[in-house]
Parts: sequence; structure tokens; C-alpha cells
Amino acid sequence: MTALTLDKALEIIAAAFAKGAELKLRPLGVSVLDAGAHLVAFQRQDGASFLRQQMSAGKAYGALAIGMGSRRVEAFAKERPHLIAGVSDVSGGRVLPVVGGVLIRDNAGTIIGAIGISGDTSDNDETAAIAGVEAAGFTADPG
Repeated sequence: MTALTLDKALEIIAAAFAKGAELKLRPLGVSVLDAGAHLVAFQRQDGASFLRQQMSAGKAYGALAIGMGSRRVEAFAKERPHLIAGVSDVSGGRVLPVVGGVLIRDNAGTIIGAIGISGDTSDNDETAAIAGVEAAGFTADPG
């Protein structure tokens, strides 16, 4: 299993910000969590609103909690709202079932963490997240 180091987390964030700049996205907040859902790094661009840390971490946390990218988590929230409500309850409300949380897999396919981005549309958040993960040499799994 590959460790998700602070250096790699910062590389992911920098590449996500670069993708955001390329696409002219609104200011982003980016959280990178390890496989145990511990925060490795968070950065917020100038002008991003104050809840971006909680929102971006909630997207990543939800992906890790369910074991799939938040695109599937969001679909579960629509298909089986009782499941996501229960997961949210047992997690103390930490799960945000919205697109923008992407699992980070190593070369063996093992989940080593997740990235969550909040700040623009959910689809744009996800695009920046995937770019960040791939730029760091990992596989992005958006669900």
C-alpha cells in the first residue's frame, strides 16, 4: 500500500488549483484525507467562503465512508435516502453526499485516501479533484 504523504497531498491540491485556474472556476477549498479519513491537508483559495473546509472534507469523508466516489454517493442519496441519512447520523453529520469527493487509489487499486473540493459547481469541483489526483500519479475514482 502506498502512503498518502503530506507532500503528495499538497501536490494534489496544487494541481487541483491549477485546473481550477485553467477552467476559471470560483475560489475552491480542497481537503485531502487519508484512508482512515484523517485530514492530511486543506487549502482554501483567497475569496473562498468560510465553510469550504467542512464542505470539501464532507465530500471526501462520504466517499471514504461508503467506499466509492461521491458521484455514486449522491446517487445513493437519491435512490436510498434512508441509507445516506443513517450513514450521516452515525458519522455525526460529517457526510456530504454531493459530487466533488473522489477516492484516491494507488497503482495496486487500493484506496489510500480521498479528495473533496467545494467552491464551484459540483461537476467542476469533481473535474479539479480528478486532475489533482492524476497529476500526483494516483488513480482517481469519482464513483
